Amino acid sequence: MTSSLHRVLGAAAAVLLLAGCSAPAATPGADGGASGSASGSSPATAAAGPGDSLLADYGLEDRGTEEVVEALDATHEDRERGLAASVTPEEVVLADGERQETLPVPEGRFYLAVAPFETTTHECFHHSLAGCQGELVDTPVHVSVTAADGEVLVDEERTTYANGFVGLWLPAGIEGTITVEARGKSATADIATGAGDPTCLTTLQLT
Repeated sequence: MTSSLHRVLGAAAAVLLLAGCSAPAATPGADGGASGSASGSSPATAAAGPGDSLLADYGLEDRGTEEVVEALDATHEDRERGLAASVTPEEVVLADGERQETLPVPEGRFYLAVAPFETTTHECFHHSLAGCQGELVDTPVHVSVTAADGEVLVDEERTTYANGFVGLWLPAGIEGTITVEARGKSATADIATGAGDPTCLTTLQLT
């Protein structure tokens, strides 16, 4: 395969990934954040094209990958300025229509964005920091995550962001369960944090 074709395919994949809450690779995206310590967050090393740094233009150049994800998931400000970003198990892809940069997800870490809902949700696989919108905005929730071996990984009070999500930095390569409680209701689901697993969970209907 020629290098020019590689570039075309790579650009096409990036468009699908950044278009909104996306489906797994090779599947057209469906229409359609941050807990844990930033300790262990790797430097935001970017694979950037020519021109000014995309991260610098949005004031993110001195932040690690975890901090960048948390900052973008928590507000609509950057999406309103034209920045798109999506999270896969391996990397964070950022673009503004002219430039694209990628940040590696820190080794041993996995970002799971969770949008509990009561009546309305959407399909999602790779979480879009700039496109996904959940139903419950600025809503107090209690989130607990327990690994298959019984270790409690998360047990805390959170408030959903303006996009209706809470984001969790979890260990990579585990299986477990997540429970979200809000408004006197709750929902539980199985989760996994492997290389082929979703970074977006939108099936937690509170009952």
